[in-house]
Amino acid sequence: MAASAPTPHATGFPAEGRCGYYVAKKKRFCRMVVAAGKRFCGEHAGAAEEENARKRILCPLDPKHTVYEDQLAKHLKKCNSREKPKPDFFIQDINAGLKDETEITEQMVPISSLSEEQLEILIMKLKKASEGLNSTLKDQILSHPALHDALNDPKNGDSATKHLKQQVDGKHRRKNSVFERLQIDIQHLCLNKIPVLSREKLPVVGIGKHLCGVATDLALRCLVETCGASCEERNEEPLAKRIKNDKADKEINTLAKEGSEKNVPDKWTPVAGIVIALCCHHRCDWRHYVGKEYFRALGLGAEEFHYFQRMSSWATCGMRTTSLEASAVPRSRESESDDSEDHEDRGPRTPAAHAASLPRFLTVEEKKKIGHLCKLLIDQGRIEYLQQKGFHPMLQYYADPGVSLENVLLTALPTQSSSAEATS
Repeated sequence: MAASAPTPHATGFPAEGRCGYYVAKKKRFCRMVVAAGKRFCGEHAGAAEEENARKRILCPLDPKHTVYEDQLAKHLKKCNSREKPKPDFFIQDINAGLKDETEITEQMVPISSLSEEQLEILIMKLKKASEGLNSTLKDQILSHPALHDALNDPKNGDSATKHLKQQVDGKHRRKNSVFERLQIDIQHLCLNKIPVLSREKLPVVGIGKHLCGVATDLALRCLVETCGASCEERNEEPLAKRIKNDKADKEINTLAKEGSEKNVPDKWTPVAGIVIALCCHHRCDWRHYVGKEYFRALGLGAEEFHYFQRMSSWATCGMRTTSLEASAVPRSRESESDDSEDHEDRGPRTPAAHAASLPRFLTVEEKKKIGHLCKLLIDQGRIEYLQQKGFHPMLQYYADPGVSLENVLLTALPTQSSSAEATS
């Protein structure tokens, strides 16, 4: 069998048409395409003998790339890192919430540095605060017929099937549909400034697939406060209230009868509904959290919130061992992996993989229960917030834990629509 031809890298030469600059850190030649007759790409042109007279400097807007010093002024006008004009719907920190300077959590020590007594006190506070909360959520696991053929295809293995179940079809192809993508941080998005919404007075449905941690609070405030304020200020009826839908009206009336009117304010909202797949509670932030009032009413504050949101990752760290198996494993608190929580379930892990993150006096199952309580308490603050803003919120399971450990869905419907219909 004839030996294969040596690659350009193996022979010590760059590939044809590619930059001749050797990147020592990567132990290979630069792979950028060069201009006709040139030996080096623009980034490494300073290394060429014929280019020595021109000096390249770091771009002041983004030091990750360089530019010819004599072309800096021209480059700054077209650099992708330049500050671009802000659209009307950009309002700095409009959904961020108020920052309480007296409640700064930057000085909080990691959980692994807490004494056993301190951790026990935190757990006692958590259990007391969560007394009476309904931890048994309703299963609402649905499946669209469009996925049935793909899910039942024998060619798909377990991983492919799981991936399909986690997908949401974003390719809406209905005729006369209009789609607009806004590239903006939710923290700065003012919905009532978006032209198509303000002009057409359209109802708004907020849908979020795994809004990571703090993004859920930013999105809720964006929908409930900045969007809701638009109709409240104009004192006009939203289209969401004028459109009749028998099925939706019946469901809203049913929800209203379950006692959701108790916290309904005397106002309405253009938001027709909210659907958010929750995840990554350990990425929450006290400043942006919408449930501060709920926590304070329980005698809790920024410090407890900080530790509860860190401990919430214990619920979804992928453990499959039983408390009996865990009791046989030496446990240490020298290190922990609070950031191990992810959108995807990475599958079973061995007991040894978690021994280092397990407090000595807690079994694996106890730790998971505590993590779930932390998530439930944080989500309850969101529930209370939505109730105070005139919504009927619910928590429910939308997927099997085998598909994703992050399988809780937050839904909310405006309660004032049902009460208005009931009195009309």
